[in-house]
Amino acid sequence: MSSNFFGKRVVSLTNVGLMFEISKIQMNFPRNARLLIFRSFSSPKQHSFTVSYLINSCGFSPERALSASRKVHFETAERADSVLAVLKDYGFTNIHISKAVSKYPSLLTAHPEKTLLPKLEFFRSVGFSGPDIVSIVVSSPFILKRSLENHVIPSYNFLKSVVMVNENILRAFKNPFWISRQNYLQNTIAPNIATLQEIGVPMSNIRSLVTRQPDVVSRNREKFSTTVKKIIEMGFNPLRLSFLKAVEVSCQLTEFTFEHKMEVYRRWGLTDDEIMLMFRLDPSCIRSSEKKIMSVMDFLVNKMGWEPAAIARYPFVFYRSLEKNIIPRCSVHKVLQMKGLVKKDLCLGFLCKSERDFLDKFVVKYEQDVPELLNVYQGKIGILELGFVSEKGDKTVVAS
Repeated sequence: MSSNFFGKRVVSLTNVGLMFEISKIQMNFPRNARLLIFRSFSSPKQHSFTVSYLINSCGFSPERALSASRKVHFETAERADSVLAVLKDYGFTNIHISKAVSKYPSLLTAHPEKTLLPKLEFFRSVGFSGPDIVSIVVSSPFILKRSLENHVIPSYNFLKSVVMVNENILRAFKNPFWISRQNYLQNTIAPNIATLQEIGVPMSNIRSLVTRQPDVVSRNREKFSTTVKKIIEMGFNPLRLSFLKAVEVSCQLTEFTFEHKMEVYRRWGLTDDEIMLMFRLDPSCIRSSEKKIMSVMDFLVNKMGWEPAAIARYPFVFYRSLEKNIIPRCSVHKVLQMKGLVKKDLCLGFLCKSERDFLDKFVVKYEQDVPELLNVYQGKIGILELGFVSEKGDKTVVAS
C-alpha cells in the first residue's frame, strides 16, 4: 500500500519487515516512466538490491518487484545485465523483457552463453524470425532454461513431424504444455495421435488439436481410446471438426460434470435426445456453466417467449455474452417483430453475426421505421418503454 507523505511516495512492505522510501527521477525505461530508487531501512542487502534492480531495469512496480524478489535473489547486476543484453540483441524491447521476467524472474540468473544463447540460436537456425523468437519467449520464458538436447530439440522435431510448418510450431511453443510435458511425446501423445489416424481423422484436424489443446492428446492412452469410442457411438463423424471438439470436451469434463450439465438442461423440459442433438451440433454447449445456462434460458424462454426445444437447435447461444450479445440483439428483434417488420419465425442465427452485419441488417435498415432502435440496441431504452409488449412477452416461434 502506498501513500503520499511530505511529497514523497512511501511504500510499506510490513509483510516481510521492510520499509523503502522511494524518490522519483526521470529514466528511459520505459519512456515517460520514473526511476524508483530504494533505500532499505531493515532488509538483507541482496533482497533490497533485487527489488531495486527489478524496478530500475525491468520496469516493475514496487509491489510487483517485491513479489518477484521472493522467487529470485542476486547481489550484483553483472549476470542480470548480461541476460538483458542478450535478449535485446535478439530484438526484445523493454516491454517484452518486463513481461518475460514477470512470468519467470529466475530468467535473470540464467547463464547467457551456456543457457540462453543455445536455445535462441537454435530457434533462429530452424527458421524462426526475430519476432517469432520474441513471441515464444514472452509467452513461455521457461523454455530458455530447459535442456536444448533433451527437451527443446525433441519437442521441435516431434511437432515438426505432426504439424509440419513453423507457423503451427510457433503457436504450439507458446503453450506452456510443451515446456513441462516433453516426456509425454512418445509414450502418450504419439499413440493417441495414431488412434485418431486409425479411425480416419484428417491430419489437418489433428494438427489443429495438437496446436490448440495438446493436453487432450496427452491423456492416459486407455482412457483416451475409451473416450474416442464413446464419441463415435454418439454419432459423431471422425471426418468432421466437431468430432475432435467432442473428444476435447469429453476429456476435459468428468462423467459427473457431464451428467450434471445434462440435468441442468433437463430442468427446462429438454429431453435427452434434444440435449444430445445440441451436443452433436456444438459440443461446447456442455462446457457452459450452470449459471450461464440458466440465465440464457431464463431470458430466451421467459422474457422472449421462445420454446426450449427450438433454442436447442442453436447451442452456440450458451457461450455468447448475455449482456453484450443476446439481450441487445433479441431486444431489437422483438421490437421489429412487434412492429411487423420481421417474421416471428426468424432463426437465432442473427446472434452469431458480426456486430457490423447485425447493425446493418437489423438497426440501420429500419431506423426510419423505428428511430429508437439504436437506443434499444445500446440498452438506453427498454422494450416496455416503447409500449410494444407486455412484461410477460408473447410467444415466438423460432425457425429450425
